Amino acid sequence: NKQRNEERRVRTRRLIERGAILEGIFPLAPDLSGAEVKTFLIALSHLPGAAELTANLPKSGDKP
Repeated sequence: NKQRNEERRVRTRRLIERGAILEGIFPLAPDLSGAEVKTFLIALSHLPGAAELTANLPKSGDKP
């Protein structure tokens, strides 16, 4: 139970940080619904070069 609470705390912090980054880069993000943000990010993922860019990102769980 303690481990689960710690994992939840870490996940919550990560989601808040990434949401803040998204809102900082895309000022309209706070006005969009969750579905609109998802649609926007999917559209970005289809832009030329996006696949190569994401392929070069560290995988989840990898340490720098």
